[in-house]
Amino acid sequence: MTSEAVPVHIRVGVVIASLGRSAECADILEALRNQSVKPSVIAMSVEKAGDLPENLTDDIRVVMGPRGLCAQRNRGVALVRESCDVIVFFDDDFIPTSRSIEGLARLFGAFPEIVGATGHVIADGVGQGGVSRETALQLVAAYDAEVPCPPVPEPGQAIVTAYGCNMAFRVTAMANVAFDERLPLYGWQEDVDYAGQISRYGTIVKTTEFGGVHRGVTSSRTPGARLGFSQIVNPIYLARKGSMRWGHAARIMAGNVLANHLKLVRPEPHIDRAGRARGNWIALRHILSGRLEPEAMLLIDQGGGRGRG
Repeated sequence: MTSEAVPVHIRVGVVIASLGRSAECADILEALRNQSVKPSVIAMSVEKAGDLPENLTDDIRVVMGPRGLCAQRNRGVALVRESCDVIVFFDDDFIPTSRSIEGLARLFGAFPEIVGATGHVIADGVGQGGVSRETALQLVAAYDAEVPCPPVPEPGQAIVTAYGCNMAFRVTAMANVAFDERLPLYGWQEDVDYAGQISRYGTIVKTTEFGGVHRGVTSSRTPGARLGFSQIVNPIYLARKGSMRWGHAARIMAGNVLANHLKLVRPEPHIDRAGRARGNWIALRHILSGRLEPEAMLLIDQGGGRGRG
């Protein structure tokens, strides 16, 4: 399907929240400039001017404020929601395929019951030590060359959550939904929480209509002990809130605790297993004290000292 057949009434906006990754932001902006259908608007939500890439152009909207993925995404939404019908959230280290914006317009234009979608991940560097820039660009180029655009959009597989590196939502369904700013910094599980909230208004799907490579860059991520704390506290908090199923919360908590402790002897070079395990125990102490405060993660030191969670 050519770009002329894309539903022109579907305007797709892009929100990119970033911190300390100006080089990665330059790459995704370049990928967005090469889309078969251009986004109606692009917003960069950052903490300071130093987070912005050198190839920033005047048509890209910028909002600055305190760091934190949830807060930054909320500020980005406020900046673009009046200028689009669908908002796609790309991580700053994500390289989208060249037909991603076109695919989103096709999908949301063809299926009004769809309120959210998570795209196809060609490769994911999270947990693997990352995907290099060169490899990511090669994988996307190969995918663009080999995978044809289907003649008609497909609805995709109905799911109950979304993956935050490339997820999109219909603006009309976002009116009463926000990213939970009690989930600080990296906002671990913020994508599950947001999808859980918005699923009340329609269907969420997993689709190949858009996608790309998630490089999984390790810089600017949450330190080990803090992430380990969030691995326990955040799922319980979201399950009580009702945006995450208790079964899912139990599975991810158990899986992370087991991985953190079983791999202490031979930890992966790119993962702070000792820090995460320590954070798990700080979280247990926090919960046993009768508290359930995701933001208490900020009280944990970033080094090897004792946490105050």
